[in-house]
Amino acid sequence: MRSKLFVPGCRPELFSKALASDADALSFDLEDAVPLARKAEARLLLASLMETPATHASGKTLIVRVNGLDTPHFEDDVRAVTRDGLHLINVPKVEHPSQVLEAANAVQAAAAANGVRTVPRLLVNIESPRGLRHAADIAGAHPLVMGLQLGFGDLFEPLNIARRDAQAVHTCMLALRLAAGEAGVIAIDAAFADIADTDGYRAEARMAKQLGFAGKSCIHPSQVALANAVFVPSATDIARARRVVDAAAQAGLAGLGACAVDGQMIDAPFIRRAQMLLAQASQHGLLEASLEHTP
Repeated sequence: MRSKLFVPGCRPELFSKALASDADALSFDLEDAVPLARKAEARLLLASLMETPATHASGKTLIVRVNGLDTPHFEDDVRAVTRDGLHLINVPKVEHPSQVLEAANAVQAAAAANGVRTVPRLLVNIESPRGLRHAADIAGAHPLVMGLQLGFGDLFEPLNIARRDAQAVHTCMLALRLAAGEAGVIAIDAAFADIADTDGYRAEARMAKQLGFAGKSCIHPSQVALANAVFVPSATDIARARRVVDAAAQAGLAGLGACAVDGQMIDAPFIRRAQMLLAQASQHGLLEASLEHTP
């Protein structure tokens, strides 16, 4: 999920454009992007969208961000959009594991009521100091949780923390990534509101990639290509991963648990990382391309 494009749930004229875009995932929004007077309308629009063949055939990860558990809209949102073909329900502003259990129970009940064969999983937003402090327990609270996502607006603005303070951003990214790693789920980076600042978006995406994030949110279609370009292994990364895996295989044949690659000692954690990188490269069709350019 290199790129996750937000799409307002009350803007049906944008749905087909989003489905035809290069975004890996589409996050149809029922929360902040939808005014109160249009919540019910947007809910019905997305329920219908999830039933269309074009949506199912898009090949994209389909997400709906519902309204928060503390709102009167949460249960109606979940009941409406929990349909076959929906992959993830994005739950905003989660602060405690008990809220994950509440959300999971609601999704499972909606799936049963709607005859859904595969229950959508949960992408949980961490958007407050309390949520960040409990992030590891939140991520591990229920098997339906597949990932954590940062939300800097709600996290930083009330505390008067500068959104462009790279050190503050890095600190929170690292904390979230470690929490996700403890639970064995993925981490997705936050949105970047300055659409015109492509260099700023790219720099923040690169930081997230270096910290092991799977991808970054996009609030405008122009950001999709930026995220897609950052969150793929480079040719250099692929070549090194190949050397690590090949050297590990030779070491295994020789009965050795560690070996040296490019002057660095390599053992099991490095090998697992190389294998994951090659799997990601294969997913995006990059292994074949790297072989074509190998002298």
